[in-house]
Amino acid sequence: MNSVNLIGRLTRDPELRFVPATGMAVTSFTLAVDKDLFGDKKQEAISQGKPTADFIYTTVFGKIAENCANYLHKGSKCSVQGRITTNNFVDKNGERQYKTGVTAERVEFLSSKKNDADCDVDNDIFTPVDDEDIPF
Repeated sequence: MNSVNLIGRLTRDPELRFVPATGMAVTSFTLAVDKDLFGDKKQEAISQGKPTADFIYTTVFGKIAENCANYLHKGSKCSVQGRITTNNFVDKNGERQYKTGVTAERVEFLSSKKNDADCDVDNDIFTPVDDEDIPF
């Protein structure tokens, strides 16, 4: 079974394009997924210049691709469910190259970097209701 679930943050704004023959939307982005490092191991990795995250190339198709392009941006946190895909191509030097990534079938928007910093709730939008006004 080829199934993957990831949670991470976008490293840059998503790129939207359309397939010329069909007009289908295709969005791609790179998702930074934290490695399972905590405490001393994380500090050791940082001090040695080793990455503390994996960077997963992600592709989305159709209406979900349009939504990702419209509502996600650099720093947005999202959950991706899909499958691992491997593509190969011949580069300009004539050498075969392989690219492994994820084709997402479902993307859930979790938060944005801006929203994580602004966790204050605006209490002015709530107004108290008198018990007499409740119809039951």
